[in-house]
Amino acid sequence: MTDDISSETFEVASLAPTTTPPMVTPTTAAIDTHVAVAHAIREQIGRAVVGQKDVIEQVLITLFAGGHVIIEGLPGLGKTLLVRALAKTFNGHSNRIQFTPDLMPSDITGHVMYDLKGGQFVTRRGPVFTNLLLADEINRAPAKTQAAMLEVMQEQQVSLEGTPMLLEPPFMTLATQNPLEHEGTYPLPDAQLDRFLLKIHIHYPAEVEEVAMVEQVTTGKVGAALTVENVDTVADAKSILALQAATAAVRVDHRVAEYAVRLVRTTRKWPGLAQGAGPRGGLALIRASRAYALLEGRDFVTPDDIKAIARPALRHRVMLSPETELEGQTADQLLTGILGSVDAPRI
Repeated sequence: MTDDISSETFEVASLAPTTTPPMVTPTTAAIDTHVAVAHAIREQIGRAVVGQKDVIEQVLITLFAGGHVIIEGLPGLGKTLLVRALAKTFNGHSNRIQFTPDLMPSDITGHVMYDLKGGQFVTRRGPVFTNLLLADEINRAPAKTQAAMLEVMQEQQVSLEGTPMLLEPPFMTLATQNPLEHEGTYPLPDAQLDRFLLKIHIHYPAEVEEVAMVEQVTTGKVGAALTVENVDTVADAKSILALQAATAAVRVDHRVAEYAVRLVRTTRKWPGLAQGAGPRGGLALIRASRAYALLEGRDFVTPDDIKAIARPALRHRVMLSPETELEGQTADQLLTGILGSVDAPRI
């Protein structure tokens, strides 16, 4: 099942890869401008999404770092609303796919067909042709569909009849999982999990936030849906791409990079972990910590930035041993122990 699938048809054409612009270190004034835009986006999302400040911040970190995010939480906590609100802040497009066991790759990527009237092959684009893709309950789709998603996430392109079609940037996948209901689900392949920059845990809101949400939904409105009518557009796609370029230019001291790698390597020999994080773990720590530093108004990364982002960046890259699971321990608890045992450099 898909929502908001574009029915636009067009001739299939091969798209040449774009040239990566040279890295330019932004000035202090430019950093301040980017920070102001980032904070404005965060403020606007808060007008629609009640509470969940950590979730909003980590989603923005993922967007600015040019990654994808997986959100684990129970239904009804505002994941769809968050995507819609974020898209509106920069006038972007968002689509939602409800993943089901019978979902086929063509349901998400689109398909090529022959138009008898026009006498030519045309393609119908699937919902992945968007800026923000909400992959709801992604672990309910079979292996073939997951393989198609892997290409979309890693290459940011879709191959139809052997022809690559690039997605228009910025593009981010926000996948969701239900932590309790596992009937009819397929475990995500490790290769696909590794492509998610962060794994976010979304919890019930605080009491005062839940009261505010109830009042917001029930005051003078029919139905029970939160809307994004109070969210203003404060940026555009070019602004997001500029934020991503500024994030990539945030300075990382060699000692901070070494610290990130030490943390990752420690997971591979830590008691209670059957499998540690791979090399993408270190890359994720640096990419996410750059975005975190930018949101904090800095053009350099500190060891505290690495610590702040370590759990969401690594919790889905490690595997608990069976004994540890039986004891009821979590990946976050073991990662907390690792953070306390690895000495951080003084910068």
